[in-house]
Amino acid sequence: MKALDRLKASTSMKPAPRTVTLPNGDVFEFLSRPVTLAQRARAQKQAGNDSASDFALQLLVMLAEDENGQKLFDAGDIAELRNALPASVVESLMLQLISEPEGEEELDPKASVSSSKRTTS
Repeated sequence: MKALDRLKASTSMKPAPRTVTLPNGDVFEFLSRPVTLAQRARAQKQAGNDSASDFALQLLVMLAEDENGQKLFDAGDIAELRNALPASVVESLMLQLISEPEGEEELDPKASVSSSKRTTS
């Protein structure tokens, strides 16, 4: 099996549940898929500057979905996300996009190399 095929087979690109507790105690739930390098580059380009907040807002608009796979936000919502909500709420949403979903661990490159050496010997 090619290395790329092994990587793709071992990685899930399915939407993962994300939750943010709102100031009133309600829980806001949404889904998002893992961020790809292409999506990251597109979000940086659409942000148009080096602002981490602008970049993260672009990712939020690009990746946040409901349970039916429908986008929760569109580009026209960015100004309202920026101006009509407390920064803490929007930042919590944005942080959910870059954090690992619960129950999933980041790949340990050392473990992957050592286990692949064992399987190929």
